[in-house]
Amino acid sequence: MTAAPLPPVAPEVTATLVEDLSPRLRKRLDAAVTKLGTRPTHRDGDTVTIAVDDDTELRLHAPGGVVATVDAITCGCLLAPACVHRAAAACAAPAADPVPEPAPDAAPDPAVQPAPTAPDATALPAPTPPPGDTDPASAPAPVAPALEPAPAHDKASPAQREAAAALWSAGATVLEAGVDGAGAVAQAALLRAAHTARLRQLPRGASAALSVVALLRAARAGEPSYRTADLVTALAELLGTAHRVGMASGAELAAVRGRARHPYSPDGSLRLYGLFTEPVVTDSGHGGARTWVAAPDGRLCTVGDVAPGGVGRALGVADRTVRLGDSALTHRELGRAGLAVSGATVSPDGRLGAGRGVKAVTARGAAWTEPPLAALWETPPAEQATRALRSLSRYAEPGGSGSDLLFLDVELLGAVRESAGACLLVRCDGQVPVRLAVADDDPGLAHRDNLMLLATAPGTRLRIIGRLVPAPHPRLTLLACSHPTGKGTVDLGFDRLGRADLPDPGAPVHSAPPQPGGPGAKSPLHLLERRVEQTVPAGRAALGMLGDVTAETRRLRRAGFPTAAGLLTALRASAARRERDLFGRLLPADTDGFAAHWLAAARYTAAVAESLCAAAWQPGPGVLADGPAEVTAPRSAGRRR
Repeated sequence: MTAAPLPPVAPEVTATLVEDLSPRLRKRLDAAVTKLGTRPTHRDGDTVTIAVDDDTELRLHAPGGVVATVDAITCGCLLAPACVHRAAAACAAPAADPVPEPAPDAAPDPAVQPAPTAPDATALPAPTPPPGDTDPASAPAPVAPALEPAPAHDKASPAQREAAAALWSAGATVLEAGVDGAGAVAQAALLRAAHTARLRQLPRGASAALSVVALLRAARAGEPSYRTADLVTALAELLGTAHRVGMASGAELAAVRGRARHPYSPDGSLRLYGLFTEPVVTDSGHGGARTWVAAPDGRLCTVGDVAPGGVGRALGVADRTVRLGDSALTHRELGRAGLAVSGATVSPDGRLGAGRGVKAVTARGAAWTEPPLAALWETPPAEQATRALRSLSRYAEPGGSGSDLLFLDVELLGAVRESAGACLLVRCDGQVPVRLAVADDDPGLAHRDNLMLLATAPGTRLRIIGRLVPAPHPRLTLLACSHPTGKGTVDLGFDRLGRADLPDPGAPVHSAPPQPGGPGAKSPLHLLERRVEQTVPAGRAALGMLGDVTAETRRLRRAGFPTAAGLLTALRASAARRERDLFGRLLPADTDGFAAHWLAAARYTAAVAESLCAAAWQPGPGVLADGPAEVTAPRSAGRRR
């Protein structure tokens, strides 16, 4: 029998249960969480029951799908309610997603159910948003407790500064302990700080704290989708936001506070033109399709259908009717047709809502060479890359908009062998060499075979759509292209090209491969980046045990990175510094000082990496990072490397 998943628990419920434990039971909490994860569970209505042992049951009552109060978790053991089991269950369950603020005048969609949410949650960006593209519509928001009104002046209130200090302290504690030491107690402190920040009208800091909790749990559970770089970004966002609350004013303070986002806002009537459809396959086992459309002013929107199912579902959804109004178009058909939408609702990231008030009918599409779509390819590549970088920035201000897609006219040069496989080298306007990588290497999708086939046709000119990959050299994942024979377009994840689709193989090659070089080639910035990342899994002490970093700092200075060298020296010294009292006993480590040095290094490396990426897209000599690359044309189409 399949075990029932635990219902989401409100952050303040988890924090309260952990805080109420005795010091002795707190030491046993992580082991109790691990043990509960192996015990059988079953659901009966709104209640999920965990069999703690043969004689004891633990119940989580979740009316409306979420555990909203401390009393909703009950245990049958002799020590209840002061037992460790209730807190362990709350820590083992996912944190409840906050309720997004409903869009004004938006019609609710009865077919789409919102995620379970705590009754007192406010509108915060979800820490780990689900991969689905469905519209949660405008479900009525639960009644929330009174929030502190935003101060009328342009400085943070004392209560906000206190909440920011709690966020900083919780984040610094995680950085001190590392993933291995940031167990349930440290996570509870983050959840309490997030709840307090939400009540004090600091939704950006609260969201960052919840993101750190979600990533810590993923790291400790060994989830395959976890990446250390994601936790580095989340921790730096948390610490940076908390640090700026006390000193920001005016518009900067408004950005640091953040705002409760409207997930879907009314957008009136829209005339949309299909661009392409891409498969969506996630590490969590979800699959589906996302179709990109453009408005006459160049604004991009998406229509998606993503749910559990993996690659098989992605392949099937592409030929299903889009869930938008009365349109009978499938996703793949919409990618080449058009829509006329009335009563449209659009999320900040461009997703089109499917509420019952939305009406949509099929309309004429446009070719990529016709207005209004042709204008997308008229922006210089460097400007497009800068815009996409703003969208992808690790520390972008909330509320920003933009797309990570680039629209380029390119000439194919051939395949490039890399350590991770092969990619396609092309040259775009301005003589900029660009590497096109596979968007998804799953053998069930057509990406890899199509890319390798196109590599056998050097000299071919194509109009392409790709997603920017931040790197020291121009790099995209290839999503769609014009047909090599000029007949329509190709969705490279779904449509499979054949050799007959290529132009005359005897066509002359007009290009020579560019040589390595440029602003990002062989950058030693990784010497600082790896120290920033090493801190997160093992904590400050591991970094403090490193030997002398003089050789690394000397290399950074020779390469023109004196600031990086200074940051590395200060970070290493702060990690190793431990003061002693008059009796020779070690004093507590300066966690705040170390966190400040780490934050400076993390933000610096991110800013420099983005600058190197932007510089690589400027017209001029090509950039091929990681040393010389061998450019070849594969002998056979579709051969896997």
